[in-house]
Amino acid sequence: MSFTTIQVDADLAAALGKLKTHHRQSYNEVIATLVEFFRDSKSGIEYDEFLRRIQQPKMKELWDNKYDEVWENV
Repeated sequence: MSFTTIQVDADLAAALGKLKTHHRQSYNEVIATLVEFFRDSKSGIEYDEFLRRIQQPKMKELWDNKYDEVWENV
């Protein structure tokens, strides 16, 4: 495994330090966890967007109808 050095400002280094799950955890592990979380949440967001799109026509059919309009004016 090879390593490289990256520069981060002191505030970001402190924020990374607060994300450690134990005091001996490396910044490499913290960043890897963040990357994994981002990938998982991104795929989750895409899935949610997919569900929203396929449900949208049915929801429009259910909510945009003359029967609901009658009840709104009662």
